[in-house]
Amino acid sequence: MGEASGFDYLERSDGSVVITHRGRVATTLRGGRADEFLAEVAADPQQVMARWTGNYRRGNERTAKQHPRNRPR
Repeated sequence: MGEASGFDYLERSDGSVVITHRGRVATTLRGGRADEFLAEVAADPQQVMARWTGNYRRGNERTAKQHPRNRPR
């Protein structure tokens, strides 16, 4: 699996957490999910944020690009 990069997070004063990927908002976590994320993010921040947003490479991007459904017409 490729290395996750480009993620950042901001903890707001209301307790919510905004996770961004390359400057765009990927997700906003509130309540218990935000607390759970903050407890987990200290380990490996980029991988944790990629997993929480669902925005990480699965290794099949090159194969999928060649599929007839994904080719430009």
